[in-house]
Amino acid sequence: MKYIKINPDDNVAVALQDLQAGDVVEGVTLLTDVPRGHKVVLRDLAQGENVIKYGFPIGHVTRNKEAGTVVDHTCIKTNLEGLLDYKYSPSLVEIPPAERKYSFLGFPRADGQTGIRNQIWVIPTVGCVNGICEELVRRFRTEISGREGSIDAVVAFPHNYGCSQLGPDHENTRTILADMVHHPNAGGILVVSLGCENNQLDAFRTLVGPVDESRVRMFATQKVGDEIEYGLQQLREIFAVASKDERVPVPVSELRVGLKCGGSDGLSGITANPLLGVFSDWIVAQGGTTVLTEVPEMFGAETILMNRCQDEATFDKTVSLINDFKEYFIKQGMPVYENPSPGNKAGGISTLEEKSLGCTQKCGKSIVRGVLKYGERLSAKGLNLLSAPGNDLVASTALAASGCQIVLFTTGRGTPFGSFVPTMKISTNTPLFEAKPGWIDFNAGVLAQDVPMEEVSKRFTGAVLAAASGECVNNEKNGYREIAIFKSGVTL
Repeated sequence: MKYIKINPDDNVAVALQDLQAGDVVEGVTLLTDVPRGHKVVLRDLAQGENVIKYGFPIGHVTRNKEAGTVVDHTCIKTNLEGLLDYKYSPSLVEIPPAERKYSFLGFPRADGQTGIRNQIWVIPTVGCVNGICEELVRRFRTEISGREGSIDAVVAFPHNYGCSQLGPDHENTRTILADMVHHPNAGGILVVSLGCENNQLDAFRTLVGPVDESRVRMFATQKVGDEIEYGLQQLREIFAVASKDERVPVPVSELRVGLKCGGSDGLSGITANPLLGVFSDWIVAQGGTTVLTEVPEMFGAETILMNRCQDEATFDKTVSLINDFKEYFIKQGMPVYENPSPGNKAGGISTLEEKSLGCTQKCGKSIVRGVLKYGERLSAKGLNLLSAPGNDLVASTALAASGCQIVLFTTGRGTPFGSFVPTMKISTNTPLFEAKPGWIDFNAGVLAQDVPMEEVSKRFTGAVLAAASGECVNNEKNGYREIAIFKSGVTL
């Protein structure tokens, strides 16, 4: 298969491989070469006429376009502008419960959650103690080498915040760090404070609430003598408890999966994102949970999600999710409907509508059961929407902070990063998978090579359950684990 016309109503087709002038697509002879992932016009389009892809307008052409030529960001403009009024017109597809229930090997926690990793995390309340946290981890890894027990990793998560912040930024930092303390992938947590920062340790303890003090310890470095030796002793005591944890079979209904894409290309909405959509519906049928974020990349496809909300109250939350982010852009004096990134454009994505229509395919057809604010933790099973920007690391951190034990990340351009939970990379095209085996965990590009979705989704489900049961993904093998916290205001 050399190309695909995604929807019968489309007036463009997408090249699944590089096409040459003279090739025939849907009965139209190509007048120019068409790079993989890019769109070819199937009939003459007059200036101002809509380009239709996925069965929806993705913008209009800014000049006449002849059939057989490429339409890309140089000749197409978004149709989106301003704030919109929305009306709830429910279109609900109930995903029936699966007849066969699957399981994975996880770590049940005392609070009812399940971890897919058993790690010890060292979390700074403020950037001033980043170096201390990293030194503690370096020394402790050496100390326990060869006798780790069930501990998968000991990791520090440095960040730049925790002081000189005001209002929402200060609360975002506190909230995300508190979410990490409650995350089930950590069998033990050491919180390290300086002592004079805005993010005061006593107030942070109150925000975190009750914890198992045999697993969660906190201290201020200004209030102890040798902070390294004090911290090491805390880690030793945490390790004595957490290293005895064991994996046991756990139903997939306890799995919470974040859905994310980045560095997209023209195949994202054809291969990898639909694959995640099939998997998301499978998880929901198992009684589990998936979370879709990247609110700016819902713009242009938001009504599809709104009409999948379980009721009017959920619809109203989704409207607020969308409009609050639009207001954020307006308040900053930025365009609400900014075009995709240079990498997206080079891969064949021309407008925000096009990216959004492809992006939202990651959540399948399930009913939207919950809508979360930034930093809010999951409570509803099934498909949830989460407020966070499109930035890869900020959004992936937010997914993990909501309680997701793993993030599934589709990409057409490639990226090595990982958040504080396993971050599995799924390539949209085979050349990327072949070029970056140290980055990419699964190749969805075979869907553009006539491999059936049923076969690919079965292999993919197996790969995700293996990761949930302890098999490391590439970001973990490489030691790439980071956090990024959403910031929008003043730094003192």
